[in-house]
Amino acid sequence: MREMDRVIKPTQPVMPDMDKYIKEIGAIWDTGIMTNNGDKVNRLREMLADYMGCRNIDLFVNGHSALQIAIQALQLEGEAITSPFTFVSTTNAIIQNGLTPVFGDIDDTYNLSVESIEELVTDRTSAIITPHIFGIPCNVEGIEEVAVKHNLKVIYDGAQAFGTKIRGKSIGCFGDVTMFSFHAIKIFNSIEGGMLSYKNMKLQRTFELYRNFGISYGEMGTDVEVVGMNAKMNEFQAAMGIVNLPGLDDEIKKRKGLAEAYCECLKDVTGVQTYPYDADIDYNYAYFPVRITKDYGISRDELWLRLKEKGIGTRKLYDKLTCDYSCYQGTEYRRNSQYADKIKGMALDLPIYGTLSETDVAYICNEMKTLGA
Repeated sequence: MREMDRVIKPTQPVMPDMDKYIKEIGAIWDTGIMTNNGDKVNRLREMLADYMGCRNIDLFVNGHSALQIAIQALQLEGEAITSPFTFVSTTNAIIQNGLTPVFGDIDDTYNLSVESIEELVTDRTSAIITPHIFGIPCNVEGIEEVAVKHNLKVIYDGAQAFGTKIRGKSIGCFGDVTMFSFHAIKIFNSIEGGMLSYKNMKLQRTFELYRNFGISYGEMGTDVEVVGMNAKMNEFQAAMGIVNLPGLDDEIKKRKGLAEAYCECLKDVTGVQTYPYDADIDYNYAYFPVRITKDYGISRDELWLRLKEKGIGTRKLYDKLTCDYSCYQGTEYRRNSQYADKIKGMALDLPIYGTLSETDVAYICNEMKTLGA
């Protein structure tokens, strides 16, 4: 029996064995190097490259800085087609680089639809910059076709998608550049942290410049070649990544079991739609989104509140489209978001993390059955 007074959090960070982390950071006191491409950052980079099967990768202090730098390094101008159904970082990075976001619609994967992209391309479009939301991949083949047809760059915001594979191929091997976030509540974390994986090896030096103030070092001294920022991952972050990465596959396996339990428990609940997982995709199960339709009996917002009252934390992801936030008001952005406008009032992310039990899942599902009756 589960403890009925236990609060079930909406998410939990993956924490390594504390002694292993303490041992890993101990060497930092020996070297006296805490940042600037220390041994641990270089070691984590190699571990991640091996894990993903993508050799061109670079590490950053966080995912948002990495995304900003990816856009900046590709020297994009004009318009970027993007999804409004995402965390605000995606839209912020586009605007911070002087691009105009054009908001497309989503499809049943919660991701930017290929058809919507085609409808929005103009002679001002330079890129498609869009997330793999909830760790669920975009239609990468369809997006690639559109990009080639219109000579567009493709940058994926893979903040939520680390560990996801399409037919055995890492999600980071698609597009021109993919950003990953290693924030504390991501399925793999380095406390904070970010990564870019990319096709063109020549981008490596550009990324290095932009993440270190644009500084280059030569025999005659230093120069500043570009207007960069301080976006370097430090050794303490890298140490957390080093001790967390070996447990990632086990964490994904645990979450997959929980997702299967959710799908089984909720399959006959009227008004609750679980995601139809594709056998060709190895999901990371970073999120477990469900849709609460009008047939359920109460709204998504009321369900969120009622579950909260019972000590069950869930997340309304995303109850606002990014183009509707107040910081973007006053500027007219092109948008085609009819389906996204509908889904934003239906989507609910249920708890899913390795320390959650199947007993907890059964409890959550039984409460949802009762509340919707």
